Amino acid sequence: MVDAAARRPARPVEPPDAPKGGQRGFTLAELVMVAAILASLSLLAMPVVKFTRQRMMEMELRQDLREMRAAIDEYKRFSDQGLLPVDLGTEGYPKDLDSLVKGIALVGRVDVKKKFLRRLPIDPMTGKAEWGLRSYQDEPDSDETGGEDVYDVFSLAPGLGINGIPYRKW
Repeated sequence: MVDAAARRPARPVEPPDAPKGGQRGFTLAELVMVAAILASLSLLAMPVVKFTRQRMMEMELRQDLREMRAAIDEYKRFSDQGLLPVDLGTEGYPKDLDSLVKGIALVGRVDVKKKFLRRLPIDPMTGKAEWGLRSYQDEPDSDETGGEDVYDVFSLAPGLGINGIPYRKW
């Protein structure tokens, strides 16, 4: 016959410092320390998130400026090739940004318009579809246009970029 002690399952061996009665868990001090560490790590991540958002907006601004400047340059190429009507005494640049979106009738073609932009981009820094304009006759660093044509565009947003250059100078 088998002894009763041999039939009984063996109890797991517990370390000598284990709490009695099978209670296990974290102490209040341990939980407070973990919460403090997590809070300090999240505070360290905040500036990174802030600069990441600003960097994304600046990348969008650069892309919008490149897109509009490329459309202005393409308009100028078309006018230099004689494909667009050019007023006497002008340099062949568009009169305004809206004409790049609405389209211009090509010379010698009936009911054909060339559109250079699908839409006027929104300045990510100001949240508006308003841009600073320079005409061909203006000084290179002018903040106001003479209104003759659109030679260049710039952001109207105040402030500096992450690179330290004002948005108006981009």
